[in-house]
Amino acid sequence: MLKCRTVWKKLAPLARSSSTLCRQNVKRTGLNNGRIPTCVPAANMSTGPGGLGGDNLKYTIMVGAACVGSLTYAYFLLKGDQKRYQERIEEITTRSQRSSKEEAATVQSEPPAVEATQTEAVPESVPEAAPSPEEPSPPAAPAEEPAAPAEAAAPSETTAPPPAADSTPASLKVPSHTPYLLIGGGTASFAAARSIRARDPGARVLIVTDEPDLPYMRPPLSKELWFSDDPSVTETLRFKQWNGKERSIYFQPPSFYINSEELASAENGGVAVLTGKKVVHMDVRGNKVKLDDDTEISYDKCLIATGGVPRNLQVIERAGEEVMKKTTLFRKIEDFKSLDSVSRNAKSITIIGGGFLGSELACALGRRSTESGLEVIQMFPEKGNMGKVLPEYLSNWTTEKVKREGVKVISEALVKSVTCKDDKLEIHLKDGRLVKTDHIVAAVGLEPNVDLAKSAGLEVDSDFGGYRVNAELQARSNIWVAGDAACFYDIRLGRRRVEHHDHAVVSGRLAGENMTGASKPYWHQSMFWSDLGPDVGYEAIGIVDSSLPTVGVFAKATAKDTPKAATEKSGTGIRSESETEDTATSPVASVTPLPPVAHKDDYGKGVIFYLRDKVVVGIILWNVFNRMPIARKIIKDGEEHADLNEVAKLFNIHED
Repeated sequence: MLKCRTVWKKLAPLARSSSTLCRQNVKRTGLNNGRIPTCVPAANMSTGPGGLGGDNLKYTIMVGAACVGSLTYAYFLLKGDQKRYQERIEEITTRSQRSSKEEAATVQSEPPAVEATQTEAVPESVPEAAPSPEEPSPPAAPAEEPAAPAEAAAPSETTAPPPAADSTPASLKVPSHTPYLLIGGGTASFAAARSIRARDPGARVLIVTDEPDLPYMRPPLSKELWFSDDPSVTETLRFKQWNGKERSIYFQPPSFYINSEELASAENGGVAVLTGKKVVHMDVRGNKVKLDDDTEISYDKCLIATGGVPRNLQVIERAGEEVMKKTTLFRKIEDFKSLDSVSRNAKSITIIGGGFLGSELACALGRRSTESGLEVIQMFPEKGNMGKVLPEYLSNWTTEKVKREGVKVISEALVKSVTCKDDKLEIHLKDGRLVKTDHIVAAVGLEPNVDLAKSAGLEVDSDFGGYRVNAELQARSNIWVAGDAACFYDIRLGRRRVEHHDHAVVSGRLAGENMTGASKPYWHQSMFWSDLGPDVGYEAIGIVDSSLPTVGVFAKATAKDTPKAATEKSGTGIRSESETEDTATSPVASVTPLPPVAHKDDYGKGVIFYLRDKVVVGIILWNVFNRMPIARKIIKDGEEHADLNEVAKLFNIHED
């Protein structure tokens, strides 16, 4: 009935138009021939000479042709509708049968008993592109991402243990094309994926990483994980923050991601992760990449977020395979697991390097040595810990702090050679000193991963390393770079390359926005932080180089001036996550007068300003927390300050 009504609606206008033409013709005939009345009988019109001749014959033929055409159109329309109806019925029947077979196969493949996983939502302060990582380690096959971005933004806590190392099935089909291709599975890549999905909810994003794990955060690998009381921490990869809350190092649970072979057909798009695969060649003109198994993937837009690889000392590399087997280059989850195992079995571990990573690991292992009897040695060429960052007086104070953690510190140590003798490593220093140890941890910096530069024809910065990008983090019209591998131009501080978590969050998020057409320049001053255990920590921003002139303003610390107290107050463990979104507009200085100067060796808390041409270009907040927006504004203003003691009042360091 509905089909007939539809056909009649289409034919009715044709019939009405034909009738109208006939009536108009009759009227015109009556007006042109005065001898024939306008109301001519119908018989005369049909049988007389005037009725069958001239224009009337043409109109009669037109009406007949219209009727025949309309009937023909209606016939084919009804026949086509019937055919489409039959095809639809067959498709629905086939789909139902296929779903029944898949459900039956799934039930047969499941184990007989499965424990239910309890999920508990934990509120966190989460940045737009890098949510608070409160998720479990990834199991094998990720499910489809929820359609609503707001739901995906809320990570969850689960008690499920992590799976085996490789979470990508061997038979997983690699998509041949993806609109958004992200090379690298670190913080910058994940932040970009979240940013792309926020601006384009239906986007299909593919992350390709050579690691066997889903995206995770690296800072806890050298910080909180070492202070966990859980003996199975290397398996769960869960830890307690300084504020006592428990979380996982993974950014999102596996349910956040979809299977890579389902990416192309996902109705609402999603984020898929291809683990254990490395991009070895990049064809910029053809918009495609080649993996290490010769698989090719084409893309519309691409992000390079390959991060970096740990540097090693040449003397260790030349020492041979036996020495290399007893050396750890600390960077990934597998490095944490390996070093944790070594620390429980070896009698002595030597850390070479006095920077952030070396000092953090030294304090972590030193704390463990008090219980296990492990000898922890730290050596570096500088005079004190973090000598390239902190002014000399504060570096010396930090060195004493590290020693109190149970670490034997050897300063001004230049390694001449390393040999293996009687299953022990012998480290020969250039001044003649000899150090014997069971294992070495080389923490001497990071080399940006620019392996794709040659095949892609991308420019590498000769001074700082990394891919040179413009203010929008673009290396080419449809290629962006973020994180450790990006060498960008800072409008305040010049060209730079930054190797810190907060920069990875910010640059990844900006790259994701620009990949969806935002065209925003990079202006944000990222921060970084380091903790020497739960009692001493600092946050820094800008250029912090001990070779620059510095001015430090200190005050006596209280019980709340520690990393532990700061996280208890803010509710976050990764302090940059809460700082990234904050802005300072008009900080108000404390009216409290400066107290008497504390003892010269008491550096409980304070602010250190780094100057270049009398302008503040870097700031360290020493055991001063939740004040980073103020520091960011001072650097952004780029003004000269006659009295930095007055500037220090903006941070309220003298208030209890």
